[in-house]
Amino acid sequence: MTDTTTSTPTAEEAYATYHERRELSVVQPKGSLALVNTQWVDSEQTIWGVPGTWAPLADGGAGLRVTATPTDNITVDGVLVDGSAVVRGKDDSNPSEIVFSDTVTGFVIASEAGAYALRIWDANSEGIQEFGSIDAFPYNPDWVITASWTEIPGGMTVGFEHLKDDGSTRDEVVPGSIEFTKDGVDYSLAAFKAGRALQLVFADGTSGVSTYSVGRFLFLAPNPDGTITLDFNRAILPPCAFSYNFNCPLPPKQNRFAVQIEAGEKNVLKKDGSLLHED
Repeated sequence: MTDTTTSTPTAEEAYATYHERRELSVVQPKGSLALVNTQWVDSEQTIWGVPGTWAPLADGGAGLRVTATPTDNITVDGVLVDGSAVVRGKDDSNPSEIVFSDTVTGFVIASEAGAYALRIWDANSEGIQEFGSIDAFPYNPDWVITASWTEIPGGMTVGFEHLKDDGSTRDEVVPGSIEFTKDGVDYSLAAFKAGRALQLVFADGTSGVSTYSVGRFLFLAPNPDGTITLDFNRAILPPCAFSYNFNCPLPPKQNRFAVQIEAGEKNVLKKDGSLLHED
């Protein structure tokens, strides 16, 4: 008789699988290492690395207008551009896909103020070619924490600075409070909505020492029993650790730990073991 039972992976084994998948995700054609340019378009202009001229839509619509000849070999939504074409932004219900070559693609993103930028992805980018690994701490059960989750009716607005915004803040909705006590210290953290999850942007005593200086992310979801689990072993590096062309949120004051959280991802390394990017 064949034994069809399967064993439940240990926490360490699950962590190893998670880490392997993370390393695979960043080298995908639109993984974090593939982003080679984010260029905001406020007038008719060329964009580094790709052909055509790009401009805002005259009617203020969602997206950009590209002007090109067939020899530029730009396709928008599967159609070769000969003259001009509208490229719908990610804020549209049906955003456009742009193809420049076998490896280079793009799409248009929107800012809160209604400006648009072209993002360019290269499946054979320098970052992908140089990538060796994501350095990470060994699994650490001490940093798996059960916290209390208290929903805030209507949510609370918190301003988050971003790396490239020169100190200005962007309002994010924090739908509840996360509170716990560890080693005699009380913590109250702010995590904002990120799709169906909550995104905790944090820094700690390792930031800029053994981990990426800007901080790290942890994605969370409240449990049905009114708690929320913070498994800092699943803490990940922000996209800006992989490409300078991302603009990442910075940890607010309440999410800055004085202690060292020696769990989760540390830095992006080249094949020779050196840092891919200096902070």
